[in-house]
Amino acid sequence: LTAGDPDIKKSERNIRQALDGGVDILELGVPFSDPTADGPTIQAAALRALDNGMTVKKALGMVSSLRRKYDNPIVLFGYANPFFRYGYERLCRDAAAAGVDGFLVVDLPFEESEEFSRKLAKRNMHLIRLIAPTTSAARAKVILKDAKGFVYYIMVRGVTGARKGVARDVAGKIKELRRATRIPIAAGFGVSSGKQAREISNMADAVVAGSALVQAAAGGKLVRLVKDLRRGLG
Repeated sequence: LTAGDPDIKKSERNIRQALDGGVDILELGVPFSDPTADGPTIQAAALRALDNGMTVKKALGMVSSLRRKYDNPIVLFGYANPFFRYGYERLCRDAAAAGVDGFLVVDLPFEESEEFSRKLAKRNMHLIRLIAPTTSAARAKVILKDAKGFVYYIMVRGVTGARKGVARDVAGKIKELRRATRIPIAAGFGVSSGKQAREISNMADAVVAGSALVQAAAGGKLVRLVKDLRRGLG
């Protein structure tokens, strides 16, 4: 879910509903003006949040507020520019104090991630690694050599967005990934129903839903979708 969408108060209400409904790990999106990996749904959510004044600092404040009740792992999702501008050292300090468990930065190349990853590790947080369908087996081994937490497998080529079906090559790709790492594999990009979640859970260790939840929250159907996804996972 995107922090601050459509505003801070409603955003936190939606997040609490999702966690109360059975979400295991919260991926909290920090809005950015140029979300290159995201489709129309999350792009629109990010712009709404930015228009309402959401910042990295305020997103961390939301995490602090959630930590008064919830101990679910929280991963901050975002883009390198806002985090770099905030300052990696300061960000890691403030994120650890707020109760963040990890970061997922979709446009931070592996070759340029060492500094941020090292600073996170000093604060007992993880930089979640991403693997795409186009990532070769050899490169996956390099990326995942010292990976912690879990690996996020992007099931489709393209941007985020709810889809009706699961790509045919997912099972084979996940089997390939298991030869490169021992940490859990979460699969996402396109999950929009409990039926899809059930299918993916037979291949991966976790299922990630993003755009569908953002869209459901905007339409007042968040609780219904969370329950559907939860039932799908059993």
